[in-house]
Parts: sequence; C-alpha cells; structure tokens
Amino acid sequence: MDLSPFVSPALISALILAGALVLFVTERVRHDLIAVLALLAGLIAGVVKPEDALSGFGDPAVVAVAAVLIVGRTLELSGVAGKLARYIMFGKATYSLQMAMLMSVGALLSAFMNNIAALVIVMPLGAEIARQNKKAVGTILMPLAFATIMGGMITLIGTPANMILSSVREERLGQGFGFFSMAPVGIAVAVVGIVYLAVIGWRLLPPRRGTMEGHAAPWKVFELTLTHAVELSRHALSKQLHASRTRLLRLIRRDKIIDWPEEDRLKRGDKLLLLSRYMPGDVADSLDVKTAAPLPAEHEVTAHMVVAHGSPIIGERYDAITHRSGGALNVTAGGPRAARLKQPLGGIILQGGDQLFIRGQAADIARFGTQQRLLEIDRADTAPVNIRAAIQTVGIFVLAIAVTVLFDVSPALTFLAAAAAMAALRLIPAPEIYKSIDWSVIVLLAAMIPVGQSFETSGAAKMVADALAGGLKGAPLIACIAAVCGLTLFLTILLNNVATALIMGPLAIQLAQILHVSPDALLLAVLVGTSSDFLTPIGHQNNLLVMAPGGYRFTDYARAGALLAVLVVATTAFVLSASFG
Repeated sequence: MDLSPFVSPALISALILAGALVLFVTERVRHDLIAVLALLAGLIAGVVKPEDALSGFGDPAVVAVAAVLIVGRTLELSGVAGKLARYIMFGKATYSLQMAMLMSVGALLSAFMNNIAALVIVMPLGAEIARQNKKAVGTILMPLAFATIMGGMITLIGTPANMILSSVREERLGQGFGFFSMAPVGIAVAVVGIVYLAVIGWRLLPPRRGTMEGHAAPWKVFELTLTHAVELSRHALSKQLHASRTRLLRLIRRDKIIDWPEEDRLKRGDKLLLLSRYMPGDVADSLDVKTAAPLPAEHEVTAHMVVAHGSPIIGERYDAITHRSGGALNVTAGGPRAARLKQPLGGIILQGGDQLFIRGQAADIARFGTQQRLLEIDRADTAPVNIRAAIQTVGIFVLAIAVTVLFDVSPALTFLAAAAAMAALRLIPAPEIYKSIDWSVIVLLAAMIPVGQSFETSGAAKMVADALAGGLKGAPLIACIAAVCGLTLFLTILLNNVATALIMGPLAIQLAQILHVSPDALLLAVLVGTSSDFLTPIGHQNNLLVMAPGGYRFTDYARAGALLAVLVVATTAFVLSASFG
C-alpha cells in the first residue's frame, strides 16, 4: 500500500525511523529483526522502492565489513597480536605508565582488528599488571575497554560504523574516506583519553573485587558422581560438606533434578551438584562416600575462563567444548550463573560472560581459548605462534592496507581479496570463515541502508537538519562540531553504533550544506561519536565484557566515563575545527 500520495513521504519515513529507534532502545526485539521490519514498513508505505529494497546486501560497505571480520579473525588466530601485547609486560615502570602503554597497545590492535578480540588479548596482561602493583583488577579493566573502543576511531576498518560513514560519503559526495582519513582526530582522541584514564580515570573507580581478583579462590559449581549405592541422610552429607565449606545445591538422577529420597538411599550414578571454592578432587577426598571426581592427568592444568561476547560456542552446551577440542579439553565446573540456575551442568546453554573451569594441556587450552574467544582469568598463556603462517597472515594484511592507501582501491575489494587469499592458504580454518562474520550486523546493515536512504530522499533528513541548523545558526564551527558529536554520542548510548551511523551520516551532510561548513568536519564528528560508548555497560560489548571480571556496577561506567566523554567531544571539536575551519 503506497501511502505517499496521501501523507508526506518525509513524515512517513520519519515515523518509520522513529518507530525503529523506539524498538532499538527497548532492546526487546533483535536489532537485525528491527531493521528488517523497518525495511518492510518502508516498502509497504512506498518510501522504499522494490528495486532498492535489497540494494543494501550488495553495498560495498556491507561486503567490506564481512571481509574485514574474516581478515581480523585470521589475524587474531595467528597469535601475533598476543605476542606483541606481551612485550609491554615490564616491572619497574609506575602503575600509570604501565597502564598507559598497555592501553596504547590495545588501541593500536583495535585499529586493525575486532575491538573485542583486542580486549581479550590485553585483559589477562592488565590483570597481571594490577596484581604486580597490588591494585584491584577493576582499576585497569574498564580503562582497557575504553582504550580498545577509542582505537576503533583511528582507521577505516576500526569499526563497521566507520565503513558505513565512508559509504555514505561516497554516495553523497562522490568519494569515500581514505584508510587513514580519521587518523588525526582518532589519534588525538585516543591520546587524550589514554592520558586521562592512566592519570585520573582509574582513580575514580571503586576498588571492588571482581572475578579476575586472585586473592581468593573463586566459587565453582561442579558435579560428583556416586560410584556405589549408599544410605546417607542429607543432614549427614551436609555435615561432611561443611568441613570443606561446600554446599549441596541439587541431587541429580538420570540427568533430572530429584528431591532427596525419603529412605535416604542414593543410587549408583546419582550426581551431587555442589558449590565450593575448592577443586572437585579436594571435595571428593573430604567425603566418606565414593565418587568419580574429575582428576587432572599428568601435565594437565585447570584454567578459569570467561566466554567472551561473540564467542562461537555461545548457544551451545558445556560438552561442546569437549567436542570442539577433539576430546582434549573438559569442563570441570561452572561459575556464578551455574550457581544461580542450579541445573545439571550438561543442560546449561552457554552465554556471553559465563565462567568455566576447563581442564587440559596448557597449550591446548591456550589454543582453544584463542580460537573460541575464551578469556583466561587465572592464567595468561598465549597460543603458540606458527611463524610461517603468521608471516603470511601479516603480509597479506599489510598488503591489503597498502593497496587501499596507495592506489585508492575500495576496501571492499582489497579486504575481500585478502580474506580469499587467507582462506586459500588455509590460514584460517574453513569452519571459522563464516563463523567469524557477525551475520546479525550484516543483516542490520543491509536492511537499514535503504531505510536510511529513504530518510534522506523523502526530505525527512533535511527537515531535521533545518531544525538543528536553526539552533546552530551563527554558531562557530567548533560549537557545531561539538553539538553533532555530542548528539551522536547520546544516540549511540541508546542504539547500536551501526544504526547510529546510518541515521547521523546523511543528517550530518545535510546539516553541513545548510550551515555552509565542510561535510567532512561533521561526518568525522559523527564517526567519533559512534565510538564513544563510555557511560553504560550496555553501550558496547567491550564494556559488558569487563563488568563481571572487574566487579563493576552499572553506575561505575559513568563515574569514569562521563569526564572522558566530555574530553572526547572537546578534543574532537578542537581538532576538526582547526583542520576544517
């Protein structure tokens, strides 16, 4: 049903976008589904033409995002980035200097690879630096998260939002951003941010104990299986468990939770679901009943790990770790969420942020952790580096950047070629090629691109730009840049940063034309704003990833991030006004 003859297309487009924004903010519907619904609404209302509806799936920005994710994942699996980060583990520098250098490495890594991957690499090193300096681990993890977010502002491939804004520029102005077009403002923001976090920011964080604190053994949930039938009352068992400060959570029979038998008879194969700070073998030794406790074999270790957001094993069960590792690794216990669920471990579906205790050879754990994005908390082993594969990976990566910069070739082409070369040379395992792509982001991008285009072609973007221009009329360039960056920063707290870029990109160009200022000044202000999620743990996945390990509360992010956000906006306005004024 084409409503455009009866209602202003600009109003229709604005209402569709406003409805999508409301759904994005509520977070009750998947972001990719919201984008598809907005696209369908635009089709039905007639503001999106049928021939344009699927154009987003062929947009160079979408291809570039997918290719960069594959290339970045290959670089992550090579182990080179982890080795680079480990070189800054020095002992005699001050705590603030060690923090600053580690944050700089994290920012550098995130400029060329996935922000989450960069954080996962530097987090264990940050925890070790904090322990060596007798500081709470929470004083360094949030600054590291913020640094890796800021690093994404430095290059074209730093975040998907950067490539979206480049695509918007190419469509409206005839040419996209260069690979390092955002580097001057991105580096300035990163430097100011890192100095602030190293000198002041970490001191604003309360010294709470998180899951990466090494001072006390962490709580763990595990199962002990009875090897013989036994008559035992619950009270008697609880008394035995009390000696090892262990608590009985559930009795499991044939993978189902049962009540304690009235006759106090436990069968062979029954499982005790227990909560303790001690290892399963130690608890088993303290009991009078015989159990089959998981004991480490020779040269095996048990690592305390966290499932990073974006890990391929999210949505699978605990035994997926055994299957994916070819039987080399086993989960011996779960963490806090398993304690809250009080369910048989075999039935728990893994989520981002879950804590696990995994047993196996140290090299196998390190390799598996890198491949599946599991962060080692108690240990900081890095995956062994295959020198030949690492040289090939880095060489292809550098060549792709060089061709993009020197010959002005589209990143979609250069990084697609790089991804194909890495796959052909088997530098990335075949199953990882498509798993490395966040398909929800791809669908979000492809569906929102036509919706964003309709927002401009219908005249809605000009209406909003006129309203903003009325408030900024006569204001100096530095104030206009600060206003655009601040507005974008506010939106990106509420929305996905990709959605924010799709909305604010065309709006910035329209506003620049009305105010007669450089479009690049406002587009780059939007670029910085989309990567300035410092006020909440839900603003960026990196913020959420450090929440439990650092022991943070929701309001802690604003304590350290509010002044950082002000500094980012001020630095952006100063640098861009000096460059384009």
